Amino acid sequence: MQTATKVPRPRGSVWTDPKARAWIFQLLAIVLVVAMGWFLYDNTMTNLEKRGITTGFAFLNNTAGFGIAQHLIEYTESDSYGRVFLIGLLNTLLVSVIGIVMATLLGFLLGVARLSPNWLMRQLATVYIEIFRNIPPLLQILFWYFAVMLSLPGPRQSLSLLDTFFINSRGLYMPSPTLSDTFGLFMAALVLSVVAIVFLARWAKARREASGQIFPVALSAVGILLVVPGLAVMVAGSPVVWAIPELTGFNFSNGWVMIPELIALTLALTMYTAAFIAEIVRSGIQSVSHGQTEAAYSLGLPAGRTLRLVIIPQALRVIIPPLTSQYLNLAKNSSLAAAIGYPEMVSLFAGTVLNQTGQAIEVIAITMSVYLAISISISMLMNWYNKRIALIER
Repeated sequence: MQTATKVPRPRGSVWTDPKARAWIFQLLAIVLVVAMGWFLYDNTMTNLEKRGITTGFAFLNNTAGFGIAQHLIEYTESDSYGRVFLIGLLNTLLVSVIGIVMATLLGFLLGVARLSPNWLMRQLATVYIEIFRNIPPLLQILFWYFAVMLSLPGPRQSLSLLDTFFINSRGLYMPSPTLSDTFGLFMAALVLSVVAIVFLARWAKARREASGQIFPVALSAVGILLVVPGLAVMVAGSPVVWAIPELTGFNFSNGWVMIPELIALTLALTMYTAAFIAEIVRSGIQSVSHGQTEAAYSLGLPAGRTLRLVIIPQALRVIIPPLTSQYLNLAKNSSLAAAIGYPEMVSLFAGTVLNQTGQAIEVIAITMSVYLAISISISMLMNWYNKRIALIER
């Protein structure tokens, strides 16, 4: 019996080999990108040297010499540009976090109201969504700032709530807390309450899956949070001492203040983004088969628990991916604060600092890196949550 001999394939040129051709093209692409980057870098450095412009990040140690309307950390005009950068970053994160939380809550309420059997509620939600999502966010920011906040009365004619909160054209004044000696005991009681609620929720879930009986976890959690820390306050006294704003002269002293720029920016971004989130929530709820609702009703679940236990958990798998995009848009739209002078990254660091130092390349690179890092962090967090709630096939 003869064995077949393997005839060697004739070798062709490199261009006829797909793998070799792919490697060549990739190497050429890398060389082209590196050469282009080196050309841009060399051309930029040459032009800067001709104009006598220094490069580097040493300017961050120089004295800023200007004031900032809002800063979450201590700041004086003698501080450095590095501290100005930190203040701008914190102000940007402040607006982004507050806006994301408020837009999520408002958007979920509007999305559920959009599907309400109540005709009036459904129409009001529709009107809100169609109005606010079709007006550019910059115009909404300008409206809340110039037409609302700056139209409020002065400090002496402030609008007050319970003589504790005051709002006027200079901002919203509210009490500020000062920790007392009993704060540690109060926090211990609060942590104990949270731990008890977590164990209670797990027990209630296991009980519901085993027997179908529902335990009122929400009401029990509220009771625990009121009773346990309340007993700690009754025994040891108040954990904080509140400083109430007082009108002294032409302005208020004591307490915290939210400047009008922050209020206008937060309201505009919240209401604009909430309109898009509402449509995402509505589409997510409608993506769940109606048979799920009918099955829940047949088991005797009321409408509220059907929505919370059956519909929303399944709808989240459709809601989360586009919701991530809205969070990213809100964080990036915070840069529109430059139109009203709110001291965030763009207006404070890429604006004032750039004009004073002339370090355009370094300042813009830092600002772009900050927004890139914020966006990547939001995406990573939402992707982690999306994987956690994803369906796992057996």
